[in-house]
Amino acid sequence: MPNAKNRGSRKSPKSGLRDENRNKRNLGATPSNTGHWIYGHHTVLAALNNPKRDVRRVLVTTRAAGKLSCQIETRVLEFVTPKEIEQLTGANAVHQGIAAEVMHLNKRSLADISTLVEDKEQALLVILDQVTDPRNVGAILRSAAAFKADALIQQERNSPPADQLMAKAASGGLEHIDLINVPNINRAIEKLKTNGFWIIGLDSNATNFLNETELPKRCCLVLGAEDSGLRRLTLKACDKAVRIPISSNTDSLNISNAAAVAMYEFSRQHLKGT
Repeated sequence: MPNAKNRGSRKSPKSGLRDENRNKRNLGATPSNTGHWIYGHHTVLAALNNPKRDVRRVLVTTRAAGKLSCQIETRVLEFVTPKEIEQLTGANAVHQGIAAEVMHLNKRSLADISTLVEDKEQALLVILDQVTDPRNVGAILRSAAAFKADALIQQERNSPPADQLMAKAASGGLEHIDLINVPNINRAIEKLKTNGFWIIGLDSNATNFLNETELPKRCCLVLGAEDSGLRRLTLKACDKAVRIPISSNTDSLNISNAAAVAMYEFSRQHLKGT
């Protein structure tokens, strides 16, 4: 595959922990209609350590407070019981004794990301074509953070919101990877092509194997919906389609697993030792 440049334009808790809000029990109160609750140790800590995230409240059990890092020491914590957290997260949520009310991150555009990576020799983007399960998107965000992807792009329609399910599955990845919503996937692909990206679609019917394909240094991986894969026009817009070699004993991988394998392959080829 030709070089993309040839396309031209193409700590342990300290005594500073305070419980002065201990008696505040109006847990459902929300300072803004755009705020929402996230939960889980890694998820909340990542949000607290993200300077771009506005964290309004942090609820924590006494037991969970003993596991907090030193990054929390200047925060005002509200000490509550596990059941009080469950009032906000649901009884089945694995909240690990901590929850936070946060504001949504400021939206970034495709143009923002294109500008951010325009001078990078190596860049990795991921496009999700109508992936609807927030837990799958969250898991993909987690892998994207692990393999140093630059952004994850999804269509505004038929895509899940960045809610507590996605944040929990991402385990902090939502704080490290820009989640870009675009009106139209194919138009976004064409725009990325003009910015020097090569578009690689993952398709179980492709003739080329992922592990035998030289991935471009400026690469955009495109993955389709959980049940139906890439839409016809989206697949047609890709420069090349590849498939992951798997045993004949199974039809396909879960979408988040497939994304992780593909990002690992890009990392193996281009990001060794980084």
